[in-house]
Amino acid sequence: MTINVKTEEHIMLIEIDRPKKYNAMTREMYTQMARAYYKLDQDDDLRVGVVYANGPHFTSGLELTDWSDAFSNGVGFPLGGKDEIDPFYMMDEKRCRKPIIYAVQGYCFTWGVEVMLNADIRVAASDTRFAMLEVRRGFFPCGGATFRLPRDMGWSNAMRYLLTGDQWTADDAYRMGLVQYVTEPGKQLEKAMELARKVASAAPLGVRSILQNSRLAEKEGEEAAKKIIYQTVSEVMKSDDMKEGLQSFIERRTAVFKGK
Repeated sequence: MTINVKTEEHIMLIEIDRPKKYNAMTREMYTQMARAYYKLDQDDDLRVGVVYANGPHFTSGLELTDWSDAFSNGVGFPLGGKDEIDPFYMMDEKRCRKPIIYAVQGYCFTWGVEVMLNADIRVAASDTRFAMLEVRRGFFPCGGATFRLPRDMGWSNAMRYLLTGDQWTADDAYRMGLVQYVTEPGKQLEKAMELARKVASAAPLGVRSILQNSRLAEKEGEEAAKKIIYQTVSEVMKSDDMKEGLQSFIERRTAVFKGK
C-alpha cells in the first residue's frame, strides 16, 4: 500500500508512503486517500485526521504519466463509489465532516498544496518548499488551487506563484497565513499530533458544528450561516456531551466527551 491508514485512540493517521518516487501521486493512491477520507467521515469513533508523508519530501507532485489521459479527456479525478470522498473536494459536494490536519516537509508541490488547502490546520517543517509547477509543465492547476490559493493567500500573492511556477518557503507560507505552525525539520508530525489530540479531546458535536457552520458561511455567505446557527446550538445543548461539559466545569475536572 502506498497510503497507509492507522488509528490512535480517536485519531486517524493517513500516511503517504512512496518515498522512493518522492511520493508522486498515482491514481491508485488517490483512490486510497478517498477511501480513507470516507472512513474518517463515517466512523463515529474517529474525531480528527492527520495526513503526513514518509521520507524527506511530502510530494513532488502527480505521477503525470498515470494522469495525463484523465485530464486530457476532461474526466478529472477518478472518484469511485459511495465509499469515497474526493480529497480535492472537486468532484462532488461531499466533504469530510471531521477536521483534518496536514503535516508537510521538503517538497510539497502541486497536488500536495491543493489537498492541503482543504485541511483545517496546517503544519510545515522549516525545510518545506511549496510550488504549483503546472505552468512549467504545459498546463495549469485543476485541483482547486486556482480559487483556494487566492482565498487563503490573497489574490496577488497567489497569482505571483500560480502564474510563474516559482517556489515559496515555509516562512513565506506562515507569513501569508497558508500554514499555522512552522517546526524544525522532523518535528512537523509531532506538532500535528499534539494539535490532533487537543481536537480529539474536545466535544465532537461542537467540533463538527463549527466546521459545518463555517463551511456554510464560506460557501453561501454569513446570512446562510446565521439562519441555522441557533437551531444547531439548541440541538447540541441537548446532548449528553453538554451535560458532561457543565458537570466537569462544576467538578473542576477535564471533560470526557462521547460524541452523543
